[in-house]
Amino acid sequence: MRVAMLSPIAWRTPPRHYGPWENVVSLLTEGLVARGFDVALYATGDSETRAELRSVRARGYEEDPGMNAKVWECLHISEVFEHADEFDLIHNHFDFLPLSYAGLVSTPIVTTIHGFSSPGILPVYQKYNARVAYVSISAADRAAELDYIRTIHHGIDLARFHFQRRADDYLLFLGRIHPDKGAREAIEIARACDKRLIMAGIIQDADYYRNHIEPHLDGSRVTYVGSVGPTRRDQLLGKAKALLHPIQFNEPFGLTVIEAMACGTPTIAYHRGSMPELIEHGVDGFLVNTRAEAINCVSEISAVDRARCRQTAEARFTADRMVDQYIEAYREILKFPPVGVPKTEEKTEVRNETQPTAGSAA
Repeated sequence: MRVAMLSPIAWRTPPRHYGPWENVVSLLTEGLVARGFDVALYATGDSETRAELRSVRARGYEEDPGMNAKVWECLHISEVFEHADEFDLIHNHFDFLPLSYAGLVSTPIVTTIHGFSSPGILPVYQKYNARVAYVSISAADRAAELDYIRTIHHGIDLARFHFQRRADDYLLFLGRIHPDKGAREAIEIARACDKRLIMAGIIQDADYYRNHIEPHLDGSRVTYVGSVGPTRRDQLLGKAKALLHPIQFNEPFGLTVIEAMACGTPTIAYHRGSMPELIEHGVDGFLVNTRAEAINCVSEISAVDRARCRQTAEARFTADRMVDQYIEAYREILKFPPVGVPKTEEKTEVRNETQPTAGSAA
């Protein structure tokens, strides 16, 4: 099966530090290649992959300040669809813009909806609902107006996250410095517990950082270490007593939560969005509704079995599981294409790829 994988071009695929969508695309792409699929990855030119890499720009627009993001997004998307007839399937991870090309090609398209940035983009998804197969990343993030082929939770490469049986005495906030992610609330929780807090992540809202985060940074009780790459992320997650995740929005998924689990670290998260799908309360973390509840759970965090957290990640959130579920979705789409897709022998032929086996590497 020949697949065109359309990654965003904000960051490299895989990202050097931040880039959750690009991270998922990389894991899926490498997993498909490992299983014998013929994949062309459309991403930035500096991306790293065993697939065929196709690009229109060397670097992502978040790493190249002089780059006009909209111009290069348009060129990036059009490059995929101008070559659509080379592929059995196009897998879009680039939000709603590529959908506007869907009626111009006959190649089946699957779109992973990584979240809705606002209700304003929903009409695009509605227009192409019968033409494109949609995958949600959590049951919580489904729009009632849309049809979905399935929900597929993200997976991670467990080899990148090392289990730590013993934690140091600090709490961790790891995420975008933005009101949605609850960075200010994490500081309030840690200070109320008299616990040291380490904060890591990109500054996405500079005013919020300057007004609500920076005044509390003292290099001792509250420390900000910037956006961290894979090695430092693994270290911070593994040694944290708990990950604080006091989100202020209905989060579509939470990669940081399952990464923490893989290290043996429980999460204290606000009971919103996808969190109940990821965390079993009292088993591999805590779901809370208020700051007071979060503060109480910090004192109870030692009761959580860190080995059980790792077991949850191994049982439910591996990259292998994610890849296998996407392969099942691909086969379903090619067997029963969405409305408006001509079903031809050429498009439904499955070429000699290796069949997935239990435990095969991603």
